[in-house]
Amino acid sequence: MNAEWSSSVRERAAVHAALGEPARLAIVDRLVLGDASPTELGRELGLPSNLLAHHLKLLEQAGLIERSRSEGDHRRTYLRLRPRSLTGLMPVGLWTAPRVVFVCTHNSARSQLAAALWARQSPVPVASAGTHPAARVHPRAVVVARTRGLSLARARTARVDEVVHDGDLVVAVCDNAHEELGSGDRLHWSVPDPARADTDDAFERAFTDLADRIDRLAPAVHLPGEHHDGH
Repeated sequence: MNAEWSSSVRERAAVHAALGEPARLAIVDRLVLGDASPTELGRELGLPSNLLAHHLKLLEQAGLIERSRSEGDHRRTYLRLRPRSLTGLMPVGLWTAPRVVFVCTHNSARSQLAAALWARQSPVPVASAGTHPAARVHPRAVVVARTRGLSLARARTARVDEVVHDGDLVVAVCDNAHEELGSGDRLHWSVPDPARADTDDAFERAFTDLADRIDRLAPAVHLPGEHHDGH
């Protein structure tokens, strides 16, 4: 066999090596379904900051995770799994919920697009809400949804406290909403606000980001009492 391994083989070997330690695999399992700050990860996984920093460095070097600065509290950074870096990987655990609720600040773009995508992907009921809802859904969100075969024509904005019920799986799809909601049992997706740039490209990027994340999350969420094949 040729001793000069291809770059793709070396990259895959680095991924396998990075995942060959339980703590690092646990970090990736957590990030498959949602983003988290280093502090949140350390608290959830019971890892001291120096050990967590070591594991995160190795995962970054292997190309598995990346960091982004919070659009809310700029002192924060969030870790996310790089898209398609682990195609087909899902954590062992499965989430049970009667409904999924996507939340952003204005409930005018990201949360609306996520809810429309979810309705197409999963039988689990879905809703969306905002911490400070706008008067209407953003016109560019309506357009990008329509070009992808989805309709937001009947979508209306709503306040999070009027929508979320006990037992709902809440997914905060923006940094501001995640930080404003405070501590709680939910997922967080650090999706940049497309309305800041207010361009078609920005809304397309947000849609693609949400679609990729929903592809990962939808198979892991089931209705209470629903029979499914799992680990």
